[in-house]
Amino acid sequence: MKRVSILLLTFLISFHSFGQDITGQWNGVLKVQGTQLRLVFHVAKTDIGYISTMDSPDQGANGIPVTNTTFENSKIKFEVSNARIEYNGELKENEIKGTFKQGGQEFPMNLSRKDIEKVVINRPQEPIKPYPYYSEDITFQNTIENISLAGTLTLPKKDGIFPVVILISGSGPQNRDEEILGHKPFLVIADYLTRNGIAVFRYDDRGVGQSKGDFKTATSADFATDVLSAVDYLKTRNEINKKKIGLIGHSEGGLIAPMVASKSKDVSFIVLLAGPGIQGDKLLLLQQELIARASGTSEAEINKTILTNSKLFEIVNKSENDLKLKTALTNELNDLISKDTISKLPNGMTQEEFVTYQVNQISSPWMQYFIKYDPADALRKVSCPVLAVNGEKDLQVPPKENLTAIKNILKNAGNKNLTTMEFPNLNHLFQECQTGLPEEYASIEQTFSPKALEEITKWLLTQNK
Repeated sequence: MKRVSILLLTFLISFHSFGQDITGQWNGVLKVQGTQLRLVFHVAKTDIGYISTMDSPDQGANGIPVTNTTFENSKIKFEVSNARIEYNGELKENEIKGTFKQGGQEFPMNLSRKDIEKVVINRPQEPIKPYPYYSEDITFQNTIENISLAGTLTLPKKDGIFPVVILISGSGPQNRDEEILGHKPFLVIADYLTRNGIAVFRYDDRGVGQSKGDFKTATSADFATDVLSAVDYLKTRNEINKKKIGLIGHSEGGLIAPMVASKSKDVSFIVLLAGPGIQGDKLLLLQQELIARASGTSEAEINKTILTNSKLFEIVNKSENDLKLKTALTNELNDLISKDTISKLPNGMTQEEFVTYQVNQISSPWMQYFIKYDPADALRKVSCPVLAVNGEKDLQVPPKENLTAIKNILKNAGNKNLTTMEFPNLNHLFQECQTGLPEEYASIEQTFSPKALEEITKWLLTQNK
């Protein structure tokens, strides 16, 4: 559910070379899980050695000073200790061939004097303008939290009255296309539905793109207020059928959709795309187990990890005070590490650094809320029609356990308007896949299964007759 972030911090470079000229500009492209980042190093010589700056054009960062580099016998090493970044390369015929490391992960990256362009990734499902429908970029207000949000409304035609769906993104900061690993699933979904007579409203998460607000401090409950505000906005549009406003939530968005539907009578139907029906702590443990097993991790190591995380999640579930929570998590992690004599901390991190990082992750507002939240609380109050779908090879929200939980919750609550579908051979992003592992997502050309799009659209059209 989460993605890799590259921390670009400043560092001073000192070089020791014998006859090799490393001054000037060096260009490279860092490829991280389907995302490409151009990096540019500018090296100059001074009386005491070399100084350099670094640019990251795709992140809008230029002229970043660089620290601690060695250059000897054609071998070059850049280090950013506080960001745990390390680059090792070898200068050969005006090219540096090397590896970028951060947070225990390694990515090959070569540097060249030549200008380097990012590789164009083939995404055949992405629509190309001009679109055969009306598209309008708009802003709307979350008056509950005083946030301005920005999105795109697509209508089958500029004039008319249409049913509409609001797309709710999964976890992590997402733009209106839910752009992830080179894919734009919400753009593909919006295009397909709009071509089939259904208006679609999608928007940048708070703090992302053109939307204001702070993403880092928000929980799923906060994001639900953004959706409620989107519903209120659509009610002001003359082109929208006020009695046919629906929600489509992917992953965490499928957690949020029932929250909104349980509070608003204006929501006529909801679609849960791998939307959780299991409490967060249990879902995370299932996810970790399935991904580890599919990755070839030993059963002994899997059991050890599950036991460790179960203890940490139990501490979170019992906590009512952030300071006490961080203290308890710190003590537990230090105790676990001291008992495990074969522990290997990532990329040279000290135990203190590792523990602090883990505690901050687990005790963040979003993670605390997710671990404690039981989707049954909202699902029991949903009375509108529900379509819940999963991919058979989804390792992040396991289909059988998840769909069974949703069925039982709604059935026991008296909602008879439930349809569930498990699509063969699809992963968490609803791509046709081999293993279902997240590492496949970027390499698959398909963004969203045409079969899944067809079946979901059929169900939506049935609700909007």
